[in-house]
Amino acid sequence: RQQVPSVRRVAPQISGQHVLQVGPRSANALVNGITPEFLAVRKFDVARGRFVSAQDVKAARSVVALGPDLAGRLLPQQDPVGARVRIAGSTFAVIGVMAPKGAAFGSNQDEAAYIPLSTMVNRISGRDPTYGISLSFISVEARDGDSVNAARFQITNLLRQRHRILRDDDFSVRSQKDALAIVGRISDGLTLMLAAMGSISLLVGGIGIMNIMLVAVSERTQEIGLRKAVGAHRRDVLLQFLIEAAILSALGGLLGSTAGVGAVGLVSLLTPLPARVGVGTVLLTLTLSAGIGLFFGVAPARRAASLDPIVALRRL
Repeated sequence: RQQVPSVRRVAPQISGQHVLQVGPRSANALVNGITPEFLAVRKFDVARGRFVSAQDVKAARSVVALGPDLAGRLLPQQDPVGARVRIAGSTFAVIGVMAPKGAAFGSNQDEAAYIPLSTMVNRISGRDPTYGISLSFISVEARDGDSVNAARFQITNLLRQRHRILRDDDFSVRSQKDALAIVGRISDGLTLMLAAMGSISLLVGGIGIMNIMLVAVSERTQEIGLRKAVGAHRRDVLLQFLIEAAILSALGGLLGSTAGVGAVGLVSLLTPLPARVGVGTVLLTLTLSAGIGLFFGVAPARRAASLDPIVALRRL
């Protein structure tokens, strides 16, 4: 940190999947070897007990802080603080339970465990026989928002010097902006794909409605002829079939919206993703469905309106 002026805090980290066991219960979870700075750099909070301290790291103590979901799985009926947990053959004392953090990039951070970095190196993993300690990540907090680019530049130069790199980097430096850009690109790609699928579905649905209405016109020829014979105008018949097409399409949109809302609710129940559907989205779906019905109902409605009542009544 002293060699990178734009950095406020540094939190080295070694991570790996390991089995945690408490009596008959066990769970495969991500175990992170960290330092106390991790809490401030990653904006985590402790709900009960305490987090890993500098003394824990210095003495390589066998202590662990559990994510809330992991604590619930391993110790569902007792206070986790003070309990004993076995990790990779070693016994650890639970010193705290983290506050809920949620998922990030497909990983549930509430299912993780946190132990001192020195303990991770000495007892579990992280020591390379050739290069010494092998870190998984180094989380860095810049002094302020304006220092992010400077910090990135300084970190890159320092690591290139430390690694004695002359050509391509053997590491990557990413900021929150990079992560947001990646999420944005993924979101844009999914939006484009879903829009294409939705457009195809609308086209197929519209053609289906048009065919249904054409069949309805053929089967109701006598009804149309009778209406015209008793005084109905061409406009009345045209409007009737357009309204029927719009209602039919809107009902399909309503059924689809109901299924979509149910699916989103199911996702919210089964996963930590905060999924929801707004009222505006449902109204837009119904309006668009009715519009598709009107558009594809024009041809059948015009055919019905142009029927000669004399010819239609001959079929009675």
